[in-house]
Amino acid sequence: MSLKVCHITTLHPRNDVRIFYKQCLSLAKNHQVTLIVADGKGNDTLNGVQIVDIQDRPVSRVKRAWKIANLATKKALELDADVYHFHDPELLRITPRILKAGKKVIYDVHEDLPRQIMGKPYIPQWLRPIVSSVVERIENRYAKKLSGIVCATPFIRDRFLKLNPNTIDINNYPKLDEFEQVGQFEKKNQVCYVGNLTDNRGIYPLIQSFKNLDIPLVIAGQFGDAEFQKKCESLPEWSKVDYRGFVDRATIAQITGESKVGMVTLKPLINYLDALPVKMFEYMLAGLPVVASDFPLWRSIVVDNDCGLCVDPLKPDTIAEAIRYILEHPEHAQKMSENGQAMVRNQLNWTIESEKLYRFYQKIEQI
Repeated sequence: MSLKVCHITTLHPRNDVRIFYKQCLSLAKNHQVTLIVADGKGNDTLNGVQIVDIQDRPVSRVKRAWKIANLATKKALELDADVYHFHDPELLRITPRILKAGKKVIYDVHEDLPRQIMGKPYIPQWLRPIVSSVVERIENRYAKKLSGIVCATPFIRDRFLKLNPNTIDINNYPKLDEFEQVGQFEKKNQVCYVGNLTDNRGIYPLIQSFKNLDIPLVIAGQFGDAEFQKKCESLPEWSKVDYRGFVDRATIAQITGESKVGMVTLKPLINYLDALPVKMFEYMLAGLPVVASDFPLWRSIVVDNDCGLCVDPLKPDTIAEAIRYILEHPEHAQKMSENGQAMVRNQLNWTIESEKLYRFYQKIEQI
């Protein structure tokens, strides 16, 4: 049966990979899908998905959490969908109004928010445990009332399963077709990092690790703030950086296709230890040996399956040693490449996750 499905985000852009390119486009094959956003770019229809823009997203977190969430609720109810799929924690407070209207509500948990708060630089360190505890209690209270919960990792799933039996992990694994063309690019003697550029992502020690490496580090992404960007650019090793800025998905495929090593050396923060960063699996799908942070979960994926090496992300010399090993051992690097590609193609890809999403929607429909 075809459903009217409404995805809502007041935080993410309309072209968010998880929300639009993966979930909305997958569901649009069988259902009528609308995506409500707040980015000020106007209404549109893309690949069969109707995009409704309620207004430009305000800078103020408070205004976004209250004013824009209220606008989103009003528009959502006007659409009269069967299922509403929320992607932001700040939207949880409007779920009672949607449920009262006799609709199904799904909460998509992208991050383990209580643990993520523990690493938020804009929250004073002494206040973080208090805020984390309050946020977890709020999430837990709403979780029990929801029609279903979609989680980005098994770790988050296990937390919410204790509160709501209609909980599933839909992992943010890559789409296979996005990296079909990587083989057409000629390999260069370069290393790459693609993603957000923040202190927590380990960018600073990553750049420092190139002190004694005579190859470029290609970086693609946006810096978290201007001060951190200046700090990175002041490093002597910045001369080794080929900074591309924010790039589209096709350019990401080209960068990975031309590189020999993919970096994902995030700092050992509590919210990263059980995360499954999509960039790691995109590197693997593109045939790149991975150098990743030495977290137990990541080690079980990268090292145990011989797809790359794990290192202390805070030690530039150790990071450099891993990069050097991969570059100086091409036969082993080729084996890592093949192992990583096989894992993603056979197990860790969006084709499999999209089937889980279809079945989950069928289950929610019958509740």
